[in-house]
Amino acid sequence: MRTTYHIASAILVLLVGAAGCQKPSKDKAATGGSNQGSGSGSAAAAAQPAEPAGKGSGSGSGSGSAVAGPPAQDIDSKDILARSEVAPEVQVKHVLLAWNGMPPPRGHLDPRAIKRSNAETAKLAQDLAAKLKTNPDQIDQLIKDNSEDPGSLSGDPYVVKVDSPFVPEFKNLAIRLKEKEVGIVKTEFGYHVMIRVPPPPPDPLESADVLAREPEPVPSVHIQQLMIGWKDTQLSRSGQGDKRAVDRTKADADKLVKEVVDKARAKGADMPKLMKEYSEDPTAKDSARTDEISADIQVNPMFDPFKKLALRLKLGEVGVVKTPLGWHVVKRVPAPPPDPLESSAVLKREPVTANAKVKHILLGWTGVHATKRDRATLDKLVKDTVAKLVKGDKIEPLMAELSEDPGSAKAGTSYDVTPTAGLVAPFKNLSLRLKVGEVGVVKTDFGIHIIKRVE
Repeated sequence: MRTTYHIASAILVLLVGAAGCQKPSKDKAATGGSNQGSGSGSAAAAAQPAEPAGKGSGSGSGSGSAVAGPPAQDIDSKDILARSEVAPEVQVKHVLLAWNGMPPPRGHLDPRAIKRSNAETAKLAQDLAAKLKTNPDQIDQLIKDNSEDPGSLSGDPYVVKVDSPFVPEFKNLAIRLKEKEVGIVKTEFGYHVMIRVPPPPPDPLESADVLAREPEPVPSVHIQQLMIGWKDTQLSRSGQGDKRAVDRTKADADKLVKEVVDKARAKGADMPKLMKEYSEDPTAKDSARTDEISADIQVNPMFDPFKKLALRLKLGEVGVVKTPLGWHVVKRVPAPPPDPLESSAVLKREPVTANAKVKHILLGWTGVHATKRDRATLDKLVKDTVAKLVKGDKIEPLMAELSEDPGSAKAGTSYDVTPTAGLVAPFKNLSLRLKVGEVGVVKTDFGIHIIKRVE
């Protein structure tokens, strides 16, 4: 039901989950629910084909099981980890190496790891670190030849901040490294041979002028975006990219983006039409979906530039930004009109709490959740269900009978909602405005949510 990091469309989640050094979401672990319902959307979040964003592993896709062996060797860079001085933000690249005998983070180990003992892996990590110390510029080739973290293979560095949701050992080493310094640390994913790299220069196509601004003074913005990739992006390398990008070079992608941006900025431009024609984000391109981005929304650090651009665009303005998935042409648009079923009076309130516990019933219609229910039938079902709840019927039996959120329906699970919870904004906004015992309705990309605040 939840995804820890929401970006504009579900496809973003697809690759966000490839990073092998990020810890699972505490919220998600607590719910044990699905990736549907109140969680962030799924086309940019392709997020759900792999793992929920931020829970990826670097174990790769091989087969076989780990065979228990002796304890792992301790080859951590203790001198670096002992430093008290830390950087607020760094960019690092790493080679991830697992071994046969360690608990597989995603149930499987990379085929290369299955063939190595811990002792062999520790020696390989130390050998790679020695090579890097001699010539830091060979990091990309070492990653290509050795790394078992799919997220590292794009060549893009990981942006690590003091409060980033990386596993602690990985983060602790990263923020203590000096530029071009090399270190080793062991995490649940294996040994990380890591180097801090200087920030890459901005791509000339990116909207540097917009990115340099202060954010717009609003709680959130609404955007539409289209994505254009090329053969070397994470999405293409994963085999899940659009077929148009398979053989496209970065130079060809740049040329196409320039053409599309000119069209998007033209007077009377039809952004949904451009999305349908050019976008390689499978969830958003045909739906013309509008996404809400707020300052407190959690994103994988690899997608900070996307969030940063969105929050700095003026209404009607178009900008361009690059992520590991490719180019994003982003336009800030007006907020969509409320759905007639929504509890508009409640949504107009100021939040009444910063910590709510809610239960909900998720209902879709034709085009949502592949259900055959038409919109008129949905409207009647929502109104009848709300009437039952207002009358005093318990929500749990109705959840089991009606709800299309597999993460909470049968068990009657509740969700903890806070301003920074990894939930789509409309669900969160209504939940924090409901009084205890009150029932409200809100629409998200997943369907219509009937929400009751229980605490």
